[in-house]
Amino acid sequence: MHIKNAKRVVIKIGSSSLTYDNGKPNLRKIERLARVISDLKNSGKEIILVSSGAIAVGVGRLGLKERPTTTRGKQAAAAIGQCDLMSIYDRFFSEYGYVPAQILITRDVIDNDERRSNVINTIEALLELDAIPVINENDSVSFEEILFGDNDKLSAIVADLSSADALVIMTDIDGFYDSNPKENEDARLICRVKEITDEMLNAAGGSGSNRGTGGMHTKLEAARFATEKGIAVQVMSGDNPALLYDLFDGHSVGTFFEPKGQK
Repeated sequence: MHIKNAKRVVIKIGSSSLTYDNGKPNLRKIERLARVISDLKNSGKEIILVSSGAIAVGVGRLGLKERPTTTRGKQAAAAIGQCDLMSIYDRFFSEYGYVPAQILITRDVIDNDERRSNVINTIEALLELDAIPVINENDSVSFEEILFGDNDKLSAIVADLSSADALVIMTDIDGFYDSNPKENEDARLICRVKEITDEMLNAAGGSGSNRGTGGMHTKLEAARFATEKGIAVQVMSGDNPALLYDLFDGHSVGTFFEPKGQK
């Protein structure tokens, strides 16, 4: 499955691509993302958006100097930030004729067969209605035992649940490099990966920014999970959402992870 031929696509966008360093929402980027996703839907694609940013936006709204470290602090920031984030998505998607629909889930939902089935049915119903499911971890009620831990992992699980053809992970780096490009100016972008090895996972760094929870390691884990399910995966920059046009036009953007077998 080549990405450009994918009919149903999960797009994951990270906190660093949605907010400024101070946690305030980056309206310019969010508006561009909404416009491009709406246009992709106009072309006939089914899009599911897995969006980070609730805690980061909540931190900005509250005027906190740093991201909370306690569970209750994160829950409070998420509860406030999620309202702001969905309000912004609703405003921008509405301009292009689409309705976003919020789905908040925790790991216990996925692990329970009945709840898992309900999530799948909700996603399918929303896509049938031509709405845009916007999925995030339910941070305001999550605790350690039911945390996904990061939205990279969540996006791969959502791609599997929704029987997606492809998963696109948009982040603050252009793709997967042979070394950390922020530390090594000679780092080389790897455009295509056949198999994600333990060695690659061990070499991957930690969190890319102080506003997110995942780094390249979590993206590789998500890509390995998805590709083993037969889902094509692309890791690319979230700095310019218009790059999604290039991706779906068949151009090389970021790093493509080959799915195992055929989906």
